[in-house]
Amino acid sequence: MNYSAFRFSTVAANFLFILAIALYSVVSANAQAQVGVGTKAPKGAEILFDGSRQMLDSKWIYWEGPRFAATPPIKWTIEKDPDGKGTVLNTNDPTAAGGKYGTADIVTKQTFRDFRLHIEFYILKPGGNSGVYLQNRYEIQVLDGDTTSHGMAAVINETPSPYHAYNGVGKWNSYDIVFRAARFKDGKRTEKARLTMYFNGKKVHTNQEINQVWGGPNSGIDGGNDGGKGITDTPGGLKLQAEGHDVYYRNIWIKELDLKKPETDF
Repeated sequence: MNYSAFRFSTVAANFLFILAIALYSVVSANAQAQVGVGTKAPKGAEILFDGSRQMLDSKWIYWEGPRFAATPPIKWTIEKDPDGKGTVLNTNDPTAAGGKYGTADIVTKQTFRDFRLHIEFYILKPGGNSGVYLQNRYEIQVLDGDTTSHGMAAVINETPSPYHAYNGVGKWNSYDIVFRAARFKDGKRTEKARLTMYFNGKKVHTNQEINQVWGGPNSGIDGGNDGGKGITDTPGGLKLQAEGHDVYYRNIWIKELDLKKPETDF
């Protein structure tokens, strides 16, 4: 046996093994960096809020649902980031004081079907309440202190709350979502909407189907159709809910997708 050749091949094999581990670690770190607080918009994404009043006014409007009571322009305020640089958006519209959702919610002027969404929120005080509505239909709850299916980071009334992933009051939190809209044929729904979601970098919902709109007509599109079960083939904007609480948002971006198969895992 040629021991020199054997030693060389062994060293080479060990080197390749170590290199493979190193490359795997780099890839894993990069993949992890694509979700969580501070994640930057990828190429081709649309920035929906950058901290400026100009972007708020140019890309968002009040949602004029059945309970709408606010008066334009948008009364949500731009404030200093309580835990970072820059400015953020405060949902505390006076019209919604007392939890009157639907009276002063805001929605993007642009509408969407399939997409990848990143959004960050900060709840200033215990019990703070808001909500992120996909297609102005399906609510991902933002509610401090609630661990039920109506609570924090739940696909509202459809999944348990993954409360364990919550950073808590006075800290920034993030949702990273891939959403696929419902599909229709001849006006009838053939495939339900679904999503995969990371909460603060932890995967908490995987390819989760969404059955209906909850909360009635004041909640969003199709909320008043057949008790929320009458989903229509209509794109919708990203909506943020005003509940009269100090809940802040920042770093909101969205990237449109075209998901051919009913699969959202990422």
